[in-house]
Amino acid sequence: MDSSKPQIGKAALWMTGAIASFSSMAIAGRELSVAHDTFEIMFYRSLVGICVVSLILTVTHKWHQVSTYRFGLHGIRNLTHFIGQNLWFYAVTVIPLAQVFALEFTQPIWVVLLSPLLLAERLTPVRVLSALIGFAGVLIITRPGAVPLSAGILAAAMSAVFFAFTTISTKKLTRFASIGCIMFWLTVMQAIFGLLAAGIDGRIALPTTSTIPFLVLIGLAGLLAHYCITNALAIAPAIIVVPFDFVRLPAIAVVGMILYQEPLDHWTLLGAVVIFSGIFLNMHAENRNSLATVARQTRQE
Repeated sequence: MDSSKPQIGKAALWMTGAIASFSSMAIAGRELSVAHDTFEIMFYRSLVGICVVSLILTVTHKWHQVSTYRFGLHGIRNLTHFIGQNLWFYAVTVIPLAQVFALEFTQPIWVVLLSPLLLAERLTPVRVLSALIGFAGVLIITRPGAVPLSAGILAAAMSAVFFAFTTISTKKLTRFASIGCIMFWLTVMQAIFGLLAAGIDGRIALPTTSTIPFLVLIGLAGLLAHYCITNALAIAPAIIVVPFDFVRLPAIAVVGMILYQEPLDHWTLLGAVVIFSGIFLNMHAENRNSLATVARQTRQE
């Protein structure tokens, strides 16, 4: 079998793991909100992450990859992720889970718009069109004027912006830092951020026998989700993998309906479809351009 061909079946299995991980993290975050604020959740989640990443670096003998080169960029990347993740955890506690996931899907749109400023990438007409389509989807979900804009909706929308900054910073970091190095400083810095933010009022709620399983689940699910997505992208193009990720929305909508009696909002589902259409349009154009570039290089050789 040609290993260069996309392994769609395996990619789908990896994305199933990612969907289960993201959904588990949302459920655990909501359950923990009764006993812990978002800063405490991030602190304990990061402690779990430090243990897991340190174990992996030890077993694989890759501690030498961890360096302080461009430490400031690590700091920016991890601070934006910390802010985005706190906003996300807050949103999952106050609005329907399907709305959170739908608004989170706008992250690639923000990456498209911010890349020309931060990565010096060209803003093509297709990218502009995909962004406009994506924001039309946001308007369908939020329906400003028809329904009040709640703090939860704003938090979910803003989390996508900060996740976009994280993605761009990560793209810069991967040019010179290993995944192990990036993940190590991610967990360490966010543990520090979480400790400082959680302790600002002089009180930090300690884990209990009922919250420890959920805290461990969040720590493991966050790492596992990104591991699954990375493996899926390694064996299949993004234009194939991303549609599988979209299954997260109907999946979490059903979970919210079963566990929390959240109604299935057709506006949220319709808006999410529109957002995804904008993302897929941009991905299709990027994939076509990449294939054309490869073809030209082949002819020149």
